[in-house]
Amino acid sequence: MRILLIMDPGIPVPPEFYGGIERIVYLLANEYIRQGHQVTLLAGPESYCDGETVTFGINDVNRSKGQRIKEMRFVWKYLREHKDDIDLVHNFGRLVYLLPVLNHRAKKIMSYQRRVTPRGIRIINSLPNRNIVFTACSNDCVQTGNVAGRWQAVYNTLDFSQYTLNENVAEDAPLMFLGRLDRIKGVHTAIQVAKETGNTLLIGGNVATEGEDHLYFKNEIEPQIDGNQIIYLGQLNDEQKNTWLGKVKAFLFPIEWDEPFGIVMIEAMACGTPVIGFGRGSVPEVVNARTGIVVNDVAGMIRAVGEVNRIDRKACRDDAEERFALPVIAKQYLNIYPC
Repeated sequence: MRILLIMDPGIPVPPEFYGGIERIVYLLANEYIRQGHQVTLLAGPESYCDGETVTFGINDVNRSKGQRIKEMRFVWKYLREHKDDIDLVHNFGRLVYLLPVLNHRAKKIMSYQRRVTPRGIRIINSLPNRNIVFTACSNDCVQTGNVAGRWQAVYNTLDFSQYTLNENVAEDAPLMFLGRLDRIKGVHTAIQVAKETGNTLLIGGNVATEGEDHLYFKNEIEPQIDGNQIIYLGQLNDEQKNTWLGKVKAFLFPIEWDEPFGIVMIEAMACGTPVIGFGRGSVPEVVNARTGIVVNDVAGMIRAVGEVNRIDRKACRDDAEERFALPVIAKQYLNIYPC
């Protein structure tokens, strides 16, 4: 099958640091190839995969509306010129990219990694269309867009071979927080939990360079980083994440919003590290009794830190791999349109 994978410019595919969606697209492109398909990736500059790569646009997440219009026109032109050579368009970019092939025979998967705007779904489904299926990265995320059309939840994935299981850690091993250091991610809560339980906390992630989240970090988080109990590691690449996540006894996920998935949770599980997370968004779907503890509040997270050693770390990894391994998730996408 000839597959076209589309990702918005802004961050290259694959990303070096932050860029969960871009990492998923890269993994899927290569896995589709391993499963015997011909793949072309359409993505921003510096992108690559094992198949053909066509780059467009600029890598700037804050690029102008005019630039985004240019990018849309590029994708439209590409689709008009190549539509008869494509069996499946798997789009992780803007929904509007699909307009030139909306009613074409080519199969189409429109995949969402964040909350969906229902207005666009209604508009697209009001137009002549065929062979289009919408997916989102959790059932919770599906519910935000399931106002028209055919929908299916397909979870996010990892290349588990890139993560090392650590079956045993010391009782006094640290806790860890990893993610954007924005208020909605709850790093302030992770710090509170570490202090109230007497644990060291490792923090990894990128800091906003402007706006409210920059002030949040400078005023509320940075003053608590002492290099002793509260340690900031900076941004981490995949190799560094594997190293640090495997050294901790639990990964804290105290989100203050409805997280659509949270790839970092399965990164921790891949190392055998259980997740303690607030039960919002996708967390109750991703975390189960073998892989962590779902809690409702700070008090529950504090209690869970004392209980997390009952979780078998190998069973944690095995459960996550059974559900989220790359071949499993790629097959789920391809089975939407069985050959």
